[in-house]
Amino acid sequence: MAVKLKIPQTHRFRLNVTGKKALIAGGIACGAAVLVGVTVLSYYWSSVGHIVDDRLKHPLFTQTAKIYAAPAQVRPGQKLKPSEVEQELQQAGYSVDGEGTASPMGTYAVNARAVTIHPGPQSYHAQDGATISFSEDAVDQITGDNGQPLAAYELEPVLVTGLSDQGHAKRRIVTYDELPQYLVPAVTAIEDRHFFQHDGVDYTRVFGALLTDMRSHRYSQGFSTLTMQLAKDFFLSPEKRLKRKFLQVLIAFQLEHRFNKQQIFQMYANEVPLGQRGSFSVEGFGEAAQAYFGKDVRQLDLPECALLAGVIQSPSRLNPFRHPERALERRNLVLDSMVETGAITKAQAEEAKAAPLNLDPGAFDAGEAPYFVDLVRDQLTQRLGDTDYNEQGLRIYTSLDPQLQQIAQDAVADGMKQVDALVNARHERLVRAAVKAGEAPPPLISPQVALIALDPHTGQVLALVGGRNYGISQYDHAVAHRPTGSIFKPFVYAAAFNTAIAGTPLAHPDGTSAVFTPVTILHDEQTTFTFDNQDYSPRDFDNKYYGDVTATEALYRSLNNPTIALAQMIGFDNVASLARDAGVKSARGTPAMAIGSYDATPLEMAGAYTVFGNEGVHIDPWMLASVRAPNGDVIADYQPDTKPVLDPRAAFLTLSMMEQVLNNPHGSGAGVRNMGFTAPAAGKTGTSHDAWYAGFTSNLLCIVWVGNDDYSDVKIEGAHAAGPIWADFMKNAVKLPHYSDTRDFVPPAGVVQVRLDTNTNLLADEACPEDYTAAFLDGTQPTDSCDHSMGDQRNLFQKIFGLGERPVTQAPPQQRAVQPPPAAAPAQPAVAQTPADDQNQDQKKKKKPGFWGKLFGKKDDTQQQNNQTPPQ
Repeated sequence: MAVKLKIPQTHRFRLNVTGKKALIAGGIACGAAVLVGVTVLSYYWSSVGHIVDDRLKHPLFTQTAKIYAAPAQVRPGQKLKPSEVEQELQQAGYSVDGEGTASPMGTYAVNARAVTIHPGPQSYHAQDGATISFSEDAVDQITGDNGQPLAAYELEPVLVTGLSDQGHAKRRIVTYDELPQYLVPAVTAIEDRHFFQHDGVDYTRVFGALLTDMRSHRYSQGFSTLTMQLAKDFFLSPEKRLKRKFLQVLIAFQLEHRFNKQQIFQMYANEVPLGQRGSFSVEGFGEAAQAYFGKDVRQLDLPECALLAGVIQSPSRLNPFRHPERALERRNLVLDSMVETGAITKAQAEEAKAAPLNLDPGAFDAGEAPYFVDLVRDQLTQRLGDTDYNEQGLRIYTSLDPQLQQIAQDAVADGMKQVDALVNARHERLVRAAVKAGEAPPPLISPQVALIALDPHTGQVLALVGGRNYGISQYDHAVAHRPTGSIFKPFVYAAAFNTAIAGTPLAHPDGTSAVFTPVTILHDEQTTFTFDNQDYSPRDFDNKYYGDVTATEALYRSLNNPTIALAQMIGFDNVASLARDAGVKSARGTPAMAIGSYDATPLEMAGAYTVFGNEGVHIDPWMLASVRAPNGDVIADYQPDTKPVLDPRAAFLTLSMMEQVLNNPHGSGAGVRNMGFTAPAAGKTGTSHDAWYAGFTSNLLCIVWVGNDDYSDVKIEGAHAAGPIWADFMKNAVKLPHYSDTRDFVPPAGVVQVRLDTNTNLLADEACPEDYTAAFLDGTQPTDSCDHSMGDQRNLFQKIFGLGERPVTQAPPQQRAVQPPPAAAPAQPAVAQTPADDQNQDQKKKKKPGFWGKLFGKKDDTQQQNNQTPPQ
């Protein structure tokens, strides 16, 4: 039997009311949530809008000052190829005639036999073009636009680097139109395939990343678009929070709303981090093109574009210099991705995969000359009076030669490996000795280094290395004050020649006096010098003493006691005054000054040595040539300070003695000849607590310093620590076209060069074949030949019939007080024959043996040996 239940109407009504209330409450809650969400979203949208607005009130990128090298000069006869000139022009930002938009720097056209150059409106030079013709890998001729032949033509200075911004980052600003053909498709293929279709967020990629993460139970998939990456780099802090990701999406929407795709990619192209270069970060494709390939970004080809696109993912892990295999694998993945997107064909990809990385290690390691650039920055701050110049996009033209800078960097890197080997070997010996004695082993100290190369005639600093590794230490040792050691000694001898030019004889301790010459006899023995009631007893190196030596030998052997004795005869104050005029500002008139106890920087010593290589005129080393506005207008040009310090004759006479430092087998710097450096040169070694090598050719001067930062003794001779670096640098420098035309040093009027016998230091003839060249102030040179110092060398027949020359008693060269021409006397032409020359010619005629002399003449070797002073 069925039972029917009847529910009261009141109960049904109450349920409906409850449901409606719940529904209403839910609706209100949802509405409130939506309202709160909209409010929050509006708040953040407004907030990020303000963030974007504030950021866009200022330029997105600081227009930092650009540092340019010195213009390279091309001359007929130089060993150059068209491809090498083309590379210089590419690095300077020139574009090829008829290809794309013409560069404002200029354009060029090239073929196998000629390069035609057309400077643009922003060129460093006037817009005067030229055609450089080649024949057999050498410059044949240079013709101007008007058809006239030119003796030389200066190429556009190449951009070395931009000064870093406050974040210690470097970039080279590029426009979207300047990007090469394959760069944009390479980046989008690997980083954001739908960049040109999405509105800031790639939703397909977001869902795909979430799905993959859920399946793998890992949160490793990224879905940031290029716009989102730009939002993160430009507008947000580096903290990793969910809120930051939310803001990143909103800013991406803001950017997509405000800018078109080309503008967004251009911002990305200048902002994207692409690695580290020393202590600077490389940001943007413009800077990376130079850092990795030594190219302007417009010259990048397909494999190079793919490599840069691949590095974006992890610039450190994929650094092609440190991890070439990883970088190559990533590059090839980018090429495959470009095939998938249809940007290139599979054949193009395979051809590009076969290409090597084509990195330019020089561009990455040394091309920017960081120590040099830091000094330029300091000079700009001093001369322009404020630091705002770095935000004005100024063009700074300098003295730097990038090729020479690379050679300098390589020489330092290779040379310091040898220094480290010597230091490590010595340290191991000390450790073994300490362990044996039960003592604590001494610490291992790695020496530091500086190298300065300049033009001795202009003072132009062509290359500068201030330390071993700029990324580790930015302290510039090129401008650090260090004891100069024996490279100071040439100033003592130069001061002595000043007295000779003045006609003032030097008073010797033995009571004799004579005008100073290269063969003046000095005494080398342990000596105590008294000065200001204090005794000073220096030692010679290794406690070796040679007795009586000529001034030339005292210098090339770098003997301490004879040099101090000479300075005492001249007057310590006179030597110090000359040194201060040459740039060694700390020099004071004391005995220790003569052997380099006072400080100077390697850069100051490079300037001081210009007096020897530049006919007595001191030139302050300079690095800053011109400051110009971004459009090329001149703001300021700078000229170096010059000062005559030495009479040209005194400068050359000292230089001539310094040649023996390299050329005499016993010279302290002769080792560089065994290292492959053969060009005519003069120089001096230095060994105190530090190691020095200073030397120069007719067109290039180089100073190398090696020492410890804590001022402890490096315990290595200058010839062994600094000498190999100097030799490596110079032998490679003279291979460059600009420095290959080294010449013998030419004496000025009033100086004569003669060949002297090595044993007697008298004029050499056939009887004395061992000889060397020495320079004398005209009137002070020896007039007798070496065979007169050996007694009567005539044979019996000559003696009976009175034939041949009788020996003439010759006073020692240092005793002959011949009055030289006064300093103010009119200079004689260098080719003019002086009376002394006539006398020498007469002697040469007399010394030629006649028929009977040839027939009967016989040398008494025993007597010759007994009458000669052995060389020291």
